[in-house]
Amino acid sequence: MAQHDLYDDHSLTHEELKYREHTERAAHFIKIDLFRSAREEFKAALGYKPGDEKCLLGITSMNANIQRDKKTVLVVAPIVIAIIAAIAIFA
Repeated sequence: MAQHDLYDDHSLTHEELKYREHTERAAHFIKIDLFRSAREEFKAALGYKPGDEKCLLGITSMNANIQRDKKTVLVVAPIVIAIIAAIAIFA
């Protein structure tokens, strides 16, 4: 399958090209659950298209994912620490 290249379309303005670079990079980060990096890419894309709905929704979505992951860590971390402490005490 041929890879789509952003640079093939020579009719794009510099701003549109940079916007697409950032939004495509954000999509790649989302696929591997790097939500903070994706959020930063959406913010960078806003610099080229201020007020863009896709970017604003992306930032909102990434913030929700970050909060969900934060809650998961806050639940799991104490359990892991307790297990490690129990192993250290009883070993």
